Amino acid sequence: MRAVLAAPPPTLLVVAKEPLPGRVKTRLTPPCTPEQAAALAEAALADTLRTLSTVPAGRRLLVLDGAPGRWLPPGWEVVPQSAGGLDRRLAAAFAHAAPDAPALLVGMDTPQVTARMLAEPLSAARRAGVDAWFGPAADGGFWALGLARPTAALARRLLLDVPMSSEGTGAALLDRLDGMTVHHLPVLTDVDSARDAAEVAVLAPTGQFARRWQSVAGEHTEPVRGGSSGRPGAAG
Repeated sequence: MRAVLAAPPPTLLVVAKEPLPGRVKTRLTPPCTPEQAAALAEAALADTLRTLSTVPAGRRLLVLDGAPGRWLPPGWEVVPQSAGGLDRRLAAAFAHAAPDAPALLVGMDTPQVTARMLAEPLSAARRAGVDAWFGPAADGGFWALGLARPTAALARRLLLDVPMSSEGTGAALLDRLDGMTVHHLPVLTDVDSARDAAEVAVLAPTGQFARRWQSVAGEHTEPVRGGSSGRPGAAG
């Protein structure tokens, strides 16, 4: 019990792009316009940040490519993303976390994530003996990665040169985690296509994302449909 009480709270990291037309959710255009796609991205980011604001944490860091906007809730520190490919940017994000507390990194593409999905596995009582947390995405990527003892060197070893945006991204990362005790988080759908957006809106009907999707779909005379993007991604 003493060890549980003394356990440091985790650091939460969200990796995101500023939701500007033409820079985010480009796989939604068409059927969406760049402005609609950016509005959906903003709603997804706002929902994600709001949910993670309710998860017990010592620090909350938004690792951002761009400038913060009205969607940023209080209590979040903003740090810039590093240069390079997604593998390098994800690895560099962990350098902002203290090595003596767990760190969990989440992307901006899963607004259906709930606080319970994260708070329970990250709690001091449940994380004993866990080395890492892995959140697989339905498309073969991943939506979350956590490290019990995060260091820049460990993050680089796990993430550098992992092929991103492929059906094998998640499997490749799991191979890197071999030998570690991994807690598997639920499988979630990344929002890449219009079909993904419609599915996620149903799963989280009270969020900003669902309301924005209903508005976007209502602006089209024909139902907004979309097939699988065929290009799985990763957190961020």
